[in-house]
Amino acid sequence: MTSIPFTDPDTVASLYTDAGRTQQRTNALLTAKTGGDNATATIVDLVAHHAPKNPAVCEIGCGRGTVTLALAEALSPSRHTVVDISPAFLATVAKRAADTGFAVETVRGDFHHLPLPDTSFDVLVAAFCLYHSTRPADVVAEVARCLASDGRAILATKSVDSYHEIDQLMVDTGLDPQASSRPSLYETFHSTNASDVVATGLEVTEVIHRDHTFRFTDFDHLASYAVTIPKYQLPQWLGPNPDDLAAELRRRTCDRPLTATSTVTYIAASSQP
Repeated sequence: MTSIPFTDPDTVASLYTDAGRTQQRTNALLTAKTGGDNATATIVDLVAHHAPKNPAVCEIGCGRGTVTLALAEALSPSRHTVVDISPAFLATVAKRAADTGFAVETVRGDFHHLPLPDTSFDVLVAAFCLYHSTRPADVVAEVARCLASDGRAILATKSVDSYHEIDQLMVDTGLDPQASSRPSLYETFHSTNASDVVATGLEVTEVIHRDHTFRFTDFDHLASYAVTIPKYQLPQWLGPNPDDLAAELRRRTCDRPLTATSTVTYIAASSQP
């Protein structure tokens, strides 16, 4: 079976060695976005709807801390812990929290073996991270272990065909002829299977699907996103510079806007009785 970069430990470690690559990818997507909800706002709304007042909150796979800060501002948690495998992300979150005056505890750990006590949180959030596991049900079991008896979990992921339009461009230009046949980065935990995976350890109470649309204005804009994606096996001589990729795309086809799509799925779940 073809390997999936998002579940390869060495690839994941290299992706998140520093927060800059993730920020570049996020910025490219946000500036391209033309339709769909604000994922951070939806996650915060779901937590606020399901959580008690001033909850003890844990966020797994916190990334650069965008959701972290939004949760801190909206909920005033009695305790706020974030867990990530990347020291760079944890350092970024710690600085952003300190700069805004929020008290956030940062913990480095593997989400398959969370270094957290049993039944210790009212709410656990795992947004856009379970597809990094080949065993996402094991992560769900850890979430269930750490939830209080009346606790709630909010999880988020993307559809398996997310951004397939970019895959097709790579195929059509010959830059990556296998891009569209290679497994999705979201293969293990995606919009179609996520609720079944979550149901292995939690009681699913709500599933929301939201369609998102992105319009990259030209190849420069597109390349700033594409060079951050580990799925593509581009010619080595191109390197990681988006300017080089954009120039090569223009050499092979006419520069033009490109529209890409994705479905974002949110799942609310509770501790099983």
